[in-house]
Amino acid sequence: MNRIQKAFSEGKAFIPFITCGDPDLGTTERAVLAAVAGGADLIELGIPFSDPTAEGPVIQGANLRALAGGVTTDGVFELVRRLRRQTDVPLVFMTYANVVFSYGAERFLAACKETGVDGLILPDLPFEEKDEFQPQCREYGVALISLIAPTSKNRIAMIAREAEGFLYLVSSLGVTGTRTKITTDLDSIVKVVRQNTDIPCAVGFGISTPQQAEQMAAVSDGAIVGSAIIRLLEQYGTEAPGDIEAYVREMKEAVRRAGDGRLRES
Repeated sequence: MNRIQKAFSEGKAFIPFITCGDPDLGTTERAVLAAVAGGADLIELGIPFSDPTAEGPVIQGANLRALAGGVTTDGVFELVRRLRRQTDVPLVFMTYANVVFSYGAERFLAACKETGVDGLILPDLPFEEKDEFQPQCREYGVALISLIAPTSKNRIAMIAREAEGFLYLVSSLGVTGTRTKITTDLDSIVKVVRQNTDIPCAVGFGISTPQQAEQMAAVSDGAIVGSAIIRLLEQYGTEAPGDIEAYVREMKEAVRRAGDGRLRES
């Protein structure tokens, strides 16, 4: 059993997203360890990019702050090396194809294997073009994680059949960011996924409250949260890790309730 499989093997998973280098890599390191202490099952690490097209203003701001602070891809890999000396939690990069291209795909994925990165999410990589990276990902044992959006429709079964690691289900149209209500018919999407793969699926985009996390975990295998955590980093800066640990603990309890069948009424 690899680390990603293990993350989903003991019930519903809670997956926080953290932009590397916002406000600095030392704070990122402490924030990741705080999330682990709070019960995070898997952590998405964002490698900053100047044009993060899938992100809303909160995470865009984090990218710009990190880049302005001088964060580099080499610096992020060094961060992962430090984290791997302290935790075995699954780590997945979320970034953009140009980051991998500019670093060199072979070099990037070799570094992922060497440092202990378990997966890669590229939201701007169309499913039909994944062969740009798939061979190298498989060579170095890095899961190339696919996204399924509400607009995927007839492509859901195809994407699910070829899924690796876990499937990232996008809850809503548009970019990342908190939402007051999620109205996508995720049940029907998950039904098609279940018919075509045993790979777990987790829902992201728009989740910020424990109630939303419960609801999304009730229909899937876990919940992914980014913007709400980035807001804590934006608000509290280097003092944010303690608040992140408390927030993650609350959200993990919410997805655990969903797994136990104790979903609260809306």
